[in-house]
Amino acid sequence: MAKTFNPIMALPEIGAAQIELLEKLSNASGVSGDETAVRRIVREALSGIADELTTDVMGNLIAVKKAKTENAPRVMIAAHMDEVGFMLNHKESDGIFRFATVGGIDPRALAGKAVRIGKNGVPGVIGACPIHLSPRGELENILTLNSLRIDVSPEVSEVEVGEYAVFATQFKRLGEISLLGKAFDNRIGVATLIELVKNAPENVELIAAFTVQEEVGLRGAKAVAYRMNPDAAFVIDCTPANDQPAYDGSENVAYKSKLDEGPAIYVMDGRTLYDRRLVRYFSDLGDSYGIRYQYRQPQPGGTDAGPIHLTKEGIPTLSLSVPGRYAHTAAMVIRIADWQGYYRLLAVALRHFSLDLISGERE
Repeated sequence: MAKTFNPIMALPEIGAAQIELLEKLSNASGVSGDETAVRRIVREALSGIADELTTDVMGNLIAVKKAKTENAPRVMIAAHMDEVGFMLNHKESDGIFRFATVGGIDPRALAGKAVRIGKNGVPGVIGACPIHLSPRGELENILTLNSLRIDVSPEVSEVEVGEYAVFATQFKRLGEISLLGKAFDNRIGVATLIELVKNAPENVELIAAFTVQEEVGLRGAKAVAYRMNPDAAFVIDCTPANDQPAYDGSENVAYKSKLDEGPAIYVMDGRTLYDRRLVRYFSDLGDSYGIRYQYRQPQPGGTDAGPIHLTKEGIPTLSLSVPGRYAHTAAMVIRIADWQGYYRLLAVALRHFSLDLISGERE
């Protein structure tokens, strides 16, 4: 049965300051295993605000905001800092490198994309043989990873095997309602978690976990969940919006999170069956506060919730994501209104949270 919550707080806004923060985070380089630049931005934003600010062996940045009430629940919110990208793995000739992908990237989307390489952001481009010059009978193979190279100028000596590379896309506004940028998966979650720490309520101990290596196996979250062992966890991310028409013009009914429908509450994915008490809690809050939300269709894939909910005796866990088009490519598109709903739903979830929500046997 749905529960009605009496609104007890004004809803926060996404404004110019939050968009500027997202721009800074989106433009930063942070491939899995090399999240230093993103971690530096987060640390700078929360220095003097968080009661505790530490980095663990894995590279997770953990910010704690203490409660001001006795016996307060300990709630962890996790947002991964890393993005998909590339690593140079063989120098083939002067200025030409073979490379491997880091995280899930479709090679068909790579030809002609500009990249930035290493800590100094050396420019390069992903090259492929032009289609009209490809040997007959080999067209189906021209965009495999083995056929692609990263091309830099031959006199650039600072580029070496082992360097990371990211898409060179720069953040932009698309009109008044949309944003475009690389790595919204999951810099949108990082930006939101920074704001939640800055405006943490007094009734919970907020553990903000800015995690590493999510895109290569949800690795950082496993370590931080074991260390912090919270009472409950909310995992915040960016989920693919597969809301374009199907190729044959019919309605797309598979994995159809949509822009303009609000944040997506997870019920099930490839790694987690989510705690129904928390699913109901978030939907009831959305209804009570008039915050639009949608349910993410159960499909493969997963979030940091996978290892978190299995930690020690188990941790009640919920995932919430902003829908975004063109995930794991050079640029994603999100709606500001969906982001604002995401921020608002998380803010009210913290403000109303109590241990009674997860006490007793799980339904």
